[in-house]
Amino acid sequence: MARILLIIGGGIAAYKAAELVRHARKAGHEVTPVLTDGAQHFVTPMSLAALAESPVYTSLWDLKDEVEMGHIELSRAADHVLVCPATADLIAKMAAGLATDLATTLLLATDKPVTVAPAMNVKMWEHPATQRNIAQLKADGITVLEPDEGPMACGEFGPGRLPEVEAILAALPLGSVTAAPLAGAEGPLSGKHVLVTAGPTHEPIDPVRVIANKSSGKQGFAIAAAAARAGARVTLIAGPVSLPTPFGVSRIDVMTAVEMHQAVMNALPADVAVMVAAVADWRVEASPTKLKKGSGPPELVFAPNPDILAELGEHPDRPRLLVGFAAETNDVIDNARSKLERKKADWIVANDVSGDVMGGDHNRVQIVSADGVEDLDTATKESIAQSLIDRISETFS
Repeated sequence: MARILLIIGGGIAAYKAAELVRHARKAGHEVTPVLTDGAQHFVTPMSLAALAESPVYTSLWDLKDEVEMGHIELSRAADHVLVCPATADLIAKMAAGLATDLATTLLLATDKPVTVAPAMNVKMWEHPATQRNIAQLKADGITVLEPDEGPMACGEFGPGRLPEVEAILAALPLGSVTAAPLAGAEGPLSGKHVLVTAGPTHEPIDPVRVIANKSSGKQGFAIAAAAARAGARVTLIAGPVSLPTPFGVSRIDVMTAVEMHQAVMNALPADVAVMVAAVADWRVEASPTKLKKGSGPPELVFAPNPDILAELGEHPDRPRLLVGFAAETNDVIDNARSKLERKKADWIVANDVSGDVMGGDHNRVQIVSADGVEDLDTATKESIAQSLIDRISETFS
């Protein structure tokens, strides 16, 4: 469970704050709302207080609030500060370091991570002043989410829409806090259990050194988030990465391939398994003490790690749909076809990682199955994840 201080700016998107509070509370988080003067024209303190089951703060000059919970303490009591929606005016005040009301005073006084979810007219978003202010916030260490693109309340079209509530919550770096599954979520995968692995594994050499790879876990986490949005019960088994737990996902953290293998087997049965993790093929017998340089190159004795995908392919509780990933640098499709046959998977998602895919935000994949090869255009990893979940949903429909 995390404690979120939610600062609500005065834009039309403020009405979505109620939905955000509801989803965050369902996930087990505490939410303390703070309304700017402008926000109170769109949403009332009473409605937010009922949803948050918490007092709602509106004024820097409320003597009762200052006695019971001073603004300095309020800014420090949360695990994370979320500004949603962040209007152009509020962003400008943050960039300038102003403290003209309760919201901006809290933002200036906090020592906790801050995430900003902008929402405004497309021309306001694209204005050089706003972009300059956004750059300043990022330079100050504040996380700024990219607005969605689409039709706006003013009738114009373009970037500036508030991201979806689920995406905002998934972007919050809440550390090891695990969001609870969405209660009663409806979608094409409702009632299905989706098992996802993500990230690298680390195989210890000694107490300070490991064998690892460049996997960031971003693609697997995006797939887990998309599956949760589709209504599935999602178990995410994550290697050592620092990504926030996607909203509505149950997360299990592991370090080594042996630990990931055990966690996967314990998570069965599952309707779908999407094995995205870049699991180390080999492990070594780790030295109990740090290996010294003066001793010369260490003699490492390698042993094979469990082949999680291949074992799932022959498991008595084999998922109905088994999806593997193949990160290749050459002969991508040929290697993926070979892996499909050897591992007894239903699909292999092949991606060429000879560039900056591992650790980057974009991907280009090809889905290899017994029916042939389907190319997906280069896109963000979130978009690739949604495309895969859409195809998985079609399989079950």
